[in-house]
Parts: sequence; structure tokens; C-alpha cells
Amino acid sequence: MSSDQTVLDTFAADAVRDLRREPKQLQARYLYDALGSSLFDAICRLPWYRITRAEATLLRRHAREIAAALPALEAGAAVVELGCGNGEKLSALLEGIPPAAAIDVHLIDISPAALQATSARISRFRNVRTTTHAATYQDGLRAVHPFVQHRPGTMALFLGSNIGNFDPPAAQALLRAVRAPLAAGALLLLGADLVKPEADLLLAYDDPLGVTAAFNKNLLVRVNRELDADFDVTEFDHRAVWNGPEQRVEMHLVSVIAQDVTIPLADSTVHFAAGEHIWTESSYKYTPDQIRDMGAAVQLATRDQWIDEDARFALTMFVAT
Repeated sequence: MSSDQTVLDTFAADAVRDLRREPKQLQARYLYDALGSSLFDAICRLPWYRITRAEATLLRRHAREIAAALPALEAGAAVVELGCGNGEKLSALLEGIPPAAAIDVHLIDISPAALQATSARISRFRNVRTTTHAATYQDGLRAVHPFVQHRPGTMALFLGSNIGNFDPPAAQALLRAVRAPLAAGALLLLGADLVKPEADLLLAYDDPLGVTAAFNKNLLVRVNRELDADFDVTEFDHRAVWNGPEQRVEMHLVSVIAQDVTIPLADSTVHFAAGEHIWTESSYKYTPDQIRDMGAAVQLATRDQWIDEDARFALTMFVAT
């Protein structure tokens, strides 16, 4: 069986299983096909979505300081980025590393488009050798383990508040997986969005231009294209809600009418009542103390933490103990 067929079979199995849950769900990782990745890039440029700009500003401001914290830099360094996006933030960080230092960059992302975009953007750095891993975070971390396990001059990057897409137990498990291949003294740079007023959060995830709605609805377009389903995208509305007790923004697709959707490649029919929703993504928000505590729980000591107080975003540098 080809790898493409295996991926398709996994997508079909995940979709059917999750659409039978209560409430119905689709995994957020499937939001990022080629169109979804492009739409997310557009979201990052919206005035209401401040995560990307705030993080990029902090990275540019502290790039040399971050690079100087890497041990054994004269012997070369390794940078491992989970969820590389378009490479803009990685470029800002690489600017702070002396050009004489040889850098091995490992990019881990499920989106081939993101891997290609980042590789192209950082190709201008002549001291950088890039290896891409089209994989989940967990599979990618296993692949890079042999390259970094005895290398203290390693920095892992987990930016863009991607940690917020995981519920607390899963986020803790992922940080443990990130810590596992790191030698003592290696660094992790974690970007995480902070709790802020509900009105600001809802504007960021339900923007007036409808870009986030298109990003969310594109998940149904992908199910139609790849699994031969018959979702009528016009009969689903995008909805973002703030769940205060859980500290998360939730994205949903709400069925406007009662309807049945068939997914032939999964040999399944799914019934929707009017008003029933598909939960597609969660984005958890944190306090600075919560971020530090998450690291401490997996043997990552906080070395520095920089906060954009206006945008309410934190960049935290951990060191593996």
C-alpha cells in the first residue's frame, strides 16, 4: 500500500470515528491542506489576530540574546522546529546566530506546503543545512532523536501558540515528547498566547472579513475532495466561542438545517440535526505562571520569559535539566 493511500485511509477512519462522537468533531490537523495553510497565513496578517506579529517582534528583539544562550555554538548547532508555518519567525531567529556557526535545521510539519515555504525562506542562510520531516509532531520528534540526543547545542522551537491546540493532558504529553530527545543544557523556545478579554479573543477567531470562517469551512471542502463526501458548505456556519472555565477558544461548524452527509470512501452516512455542530479546533490560553509550570513538570527549567503586554503573548525559553 502506498504512503498516500495510508494517509487517506487514516483520514477516512479519523473522520468517521470523530463524526460519530458526541459532540461531533474533526481533528484540527486536517485544517492544514494547501489551501488551509494559505488561509492561515492570511489569518496571521489580520489586524485582529495578533499572535504572529507579537511573537515575531519578540523574536527579533531578543534574537541575539536567544542565540547567545545556545551552548557549544562554536561546534555547530541544531534547530528543531515543530509546525514551521512560512518560516518568517525562524528566519528572524537565524539572523541572531553568527554566520560562522554551522546550523542543522530540522523542520517538522504535516503540511508539505509549510515545509516548502520555510525551506525556501531560509535558503538564503548559507550556514544552514535543512532537513524536512512531513510528519506529526510525535513522529517527527522520533525521527530527529538520533541527531540531537547527545548535542547540547540544540534548540527546539514550538511557536505560534501551537501548544494551545492541545488539551492540557495532551499538551503536557507533547512537551514531554519534545523534552525526551534533548540533551541536558539544550533549549526549548515556546510561544504561547495569554488569557485576555473575551471580545479580543472572539475578534481574533471570528474576524469581520470572514477569513477564519473560510479556513474552518475549508475542512469540509477537504473532506469532500479527498473522501468524496457531499458536505454542502453553504449549510454550515462558522462559530467561535470563549470557554472561560477551560481557558480556550473553540471553533465549530454549525449545521444550519437537518441534513444527512455521505462519505463514500469511508462507507458512512452522518446525520446532522439543525443547530448541531462539529468541533474543529481548540485554542487554549495561559497565564505566565501556567507556562512555567508546564515546563517544570517535564524537566524544563525557565531561563527567560518575555511578554508582549499589549498583545498578551509570551515567549518562554526553557533549558533541559
